Amino acid sequence: MTQAKYLHIRPARADDSAALIAILYSTFQSTWRPAITPAAAGAYARENRPADYVGRCGLEFRVAERAGEVIGLVHWRNDFIHALHVHSAHARTGAGAALMDLAEAEIAHAGFPSARLETDTFNTASQAFYAGRGYVEAGRYPDAEWDSGLTTLLLEKRLG
Repeated sequence: MTQAKYLHIRPARADDSAALIAILYSTFQSTWRPAITPAAAGAYARENRPADYVGRCGLEFRVAERAGEVIGLVHWRNDFIHALHVHSAHARTGAGAALMDLAEAEIAHAGFPSARLETDTFNTASQAFYAGRGYVEAGRYPDAEWDSGLTTLLLEKRLG
């Protein structure tokens, strides 16, 4: 039996905020921090972007919980998946796939023919994950979020 079978996915609650912020900081440190400029990393910390994001949108998240611990999150609106994050200590345990399964099913159920999301060209691990799920490149453009000379990929997957 895989660890994914022990997952519980549920809507986020207000008391999940600290865990959600910790997940966002964890994935920042392991994924984006090595690829962005020191100035961009400083702005991320100074602006406390994880707390801001959770404060604005956290109750829209679905979370993955294992043994009572919130270990991952997914956030989408309409056909666009804004965030998929799994705490680095729980990476590659099936939580990301389970969260994406839910998001894609809900997007399809809402009547959208495809799901869209963004990743950066440096993030080859996420590109491989999404390609394995059937996502294909639909565009590329300068990354405006990090002001670090990165390139964003728009990925799309036909649903149903």
